[in-house]
Amino acid sequence: KITMPSNCLGSYRLPTDLVPKFYNITLWPRLSRHPDTGLYIFTGHSTVQFECVKETNLILIHSNKLNYTKLDEAHISTWLQPKTQYLVIELNGKLSQGQTYQLYAEFTGELADDLAGFYRSEYEEDGVRKIVATSQMHPTHARKTFPCFDEPAMKAVFHMTLIHPPGTVALSNDVVDATIDGVAVTQTKFEPSKKMSSYLLAIVVSDYTHLRAKQEDTLIRIWARRKAIEQGQGDYALNVTGPVLDFFQSYYNISYPLSKSDQIALPDFYFGAMENWGLVTYRETNLLYDPATSSNSNKETTATIIAHELAHMWFGNLVTLRWWNEVWLNEGFASYVAYLGADYAEPTWNVKDLIVLDDVHRVFAVDALTSSHPLTSKEDSIVLPEQITEQFDTISYSKLHFWGSVMLAIFSYLNHFAYSNTVGNDLWQHLQMAVTDNDVLLPRPVQDIMNPWVLQMGFPVVTVDTASGKVSQQHFLLDPESNVTVDSPYKYEWPVPVRWMKAGEVQTDIWWLLEKEAVNPGMRSGASWVLANINVTGFYRVNYDLGNWERLFTQLSTDHQVIPVINRAQLVDDAFNLARAQLVSTTLALRTTSYLSLEMDFMPWQSALDNLNYYYLMLDRTEVYQPMQDYLKKQVTPLFMHFKNLTSDWTHVPEGHTDQYNQVNAVRTACRTGLTECQNLTSTWFRQWMENPQHNTIHPNLRSVVYCSAMAAGGEAEWEFGWIQFKEASLASEASKLMSALSCTSDTQLLQRYLSFTLNSTLIRKQDATSVITSVAANRAGQSLAWSFVRDRWEYMFTQYGVGSFSFASMITGVTARFSTSDELQQLEEFVEQNGAAGFGSASLAVDQALERTRANIKWLQQNQQEVLDWFSSQTH
Repeated sequence: KITMPSNCLGSYRLPTDLVPKFYNITLWPRLSRHPDTGLYIFTGHSTVQFECVKETNLILIHSNKLNYTKLDEAHISTWLQPKTQYLVIELNGKLSQGQTYQLYAEFTGELADDLAGFYRSEYEEDGVRKIVATSQMHPTHARKTFPCFDEPAMKAVFHMTLIHPPGTVALSNDVVDATIDGVAVTQTKFEPSKKMSSYLLAIVVSDYTHLRAKQEDTLIRIWARRKAIEQGQGDYALNVTGPVLDFFQSYYNISYPLSKSDQIALPDFYFGAMENWGLVTYRETNLLYDPATSSNSNKETTATIIAHELAHMWFGNLVTLRWWNEVWLNEGFASYVAYLGADYAEPTWNVKDLIVLDDVHRVFAVDALTSSHPLTSKEDSIVLPEQITEQFDTISYSKLHFWGSVMLAIFSYLNHFAYSNTVGNDLWQHLQMAVTDNDVLLPRPVQDIMNPWVLQMGFPVVTVDTASGKVSQQHFLLDPESNVTVDSPYKYEWPVPVRWMKAGEVQTDIWWLLEKEAVNPGMRSGASWVLANINVTGFYRVNYDLGNWERLFTQLSTDHQVIPVINRAQLVDDAFNLARAQLVSTTLALRTTSYLSLEMDFMPWQSALDNLNYYYLMLDRTEVYQPMQDYLKKQVTPLFMHFKNLTSDWTHVPEGHTDQYNQVNAVRTACRTGLTECQNLTSTWFRQWMENPQHNTIHPNLRSVVYCSAMAAGGEAEWEFGWIQFKEASLASEASKLMSALSCTSDTQLLQRYLSFTLNSTLIRKQDATSVITSVAANRAGQSLAWSFVRDRWEYMFTQYGVGSFSFASMITGVTARFSTSDELQQLEEFVEQNGAAGFGSASLAVDQALERTRANIKWLQQNQQEVLDWFSSQTH
């Protein structure tokens, strides 16, 4: 074998010499074990037609874990490069520029339960074990299904045929073209797909049934297990899909590009959902909804996830990013418009406001670490499959919260790039055209405003001094001593739009802070208070001079409703984070919670509970725990009583969507802080269910809280009952509530047993193992057990059991969340050292962040524990 020029073979990126035009693919999944090997397999053959754009004697095409039985080409030699996942074919002559060629291959692969590529999912129905063959190609697993040019920019047309057992149904991206029913097998041939990226391909063979509806010319179908459809669990998804598709068609001003929209619920699935074009795959918990047993938050999840996935049918699928370094373009946009789509389908919920809590606050947390990353990375810094997976994090999904102003440009952008690929700058050019056409006043060109936000990591804190009217900005970092080692061409300054109010009056014009500091004379406010970033439409935090903080506190304790509800949540969230960054005192942050005994709205409470959660993680194993519990119990009691009265002694549900959420907060917090009336209530409800298992009268909204509270107060009997109900639950979201609650017990032996179940997939599905481990770690009593468990079993989970189906990143984050002593830091460092050789794959970033977070926590405790203890103690005496 002659040695090849190493530059292309060692590279994880395909050379651009060959461009695919179309694929003809036939796949035959075997839904029973192979008699000789005991494995589930699939066989297939494929032809890819490609054009040669630069002459070469090498064909490089992606292939992973496939065994070839036949390859047709006149060639000298063929070999596989497992590291870069290529099938390499060396030809005895050169391919000529401008010519098209075809490559034919026959192959077999394993239909494994690894949740990647073409894989199998299993479930039981009426005592029978059923097998589903399904797929997850995104981001780099199409190559595990057939040989292909597996990069997003290599768009092609796919002609798919599936061979499957009679009586089963085959689905793919497009509608069925022809079916040939044989005695032994059925052959289903699909219409050719649109020109699209390989990661959007989907194929499913199952014994499922479906619901259908027509929306103008589009066929809408919801597929699921027969039982789930019979019980009506697909009805809500079917009802919401039509309006959401309608909304997007008018929003994008482009009709839905395909003739059908299938959505399918799978028992085993790695992501929450995947936007395959025309055949969207979901975890059951995200697509199925049962009004009798699902909560309003399950319903919101279903509506927003459906909207997120359908938004991708245009933005992501019709127009696709060129490479994975700009994931934010795809995901940030879909996350934003998902709220608009859900808002259209469920106008009474006010979901648009929840963006701030769900997305903005969450990104703020990650983006204030020095290990953060800008939205756009250099294209060549992300090449390994695990680096691609790592790009799909909180920042990419949520940082672009100001998409609102972006709308006008989307239409021209989508039309211009339909069926092709883009980079971020393309979008700014189309935005600029819209700004110019609509006479929008901006202080700078779009590109100059947007680039600092996407090309540098982090965000600013804006400080308003109401004594002088001086307004300044600085890069906000949670740890003030951390050094930013990454240079930024914009010197960590941002063009900041400031919407503000003075003494209850919203000021009409947006004021732009375009340099490090400037003076806004109107903000010299004398005896009045100033509040900036109204409704949190800007991606930044705000600090004030102490005089203004005092005036805001006075306003909150006298008439808090003068300050908009989103800003009450923001004041709490900003203050706690400014205190973490040592820009204000910890006492000042804690004082933002003093008025909560008067607050009945969801967002400020949620913001306070999210922030106090850090205090619990740091302090629930110290002497501060009890005074903190006593204070929070005192603050939440009026809220608990408010909902008791509002619901006529818990007999009905509050009307408002967010009131329903806050009722859950009230019960959870009151029970957790030891309010006897609450604990008696939840234990009684749970006992009534145990006495009559067929009849669960606990309202779906309150089930998670009641189950957890009752498990925590109860013993083995409650736990065993919970486990049986979990195994028998026919609705995925109900099973998921019970699965979390089982980790709430205070009995360490039960927690130990529960952890061991995660390595037995007949007890806990592989896709759920990570969340069981992290929820045990979230329990005070389970923290050290979960950490020991992960340490002892890491190698086995990482190299054998959990490959492809475990989220190792969230597992590391979960078990180290409480780390705050030098002893724990040492254990973590030893763990990193012992497993350094095997590496941490897609959890590498999480490991770095865990080390950074632990050091920050140690420092925080040293600096704040006494102050916090003094403050909580002073509040309850």
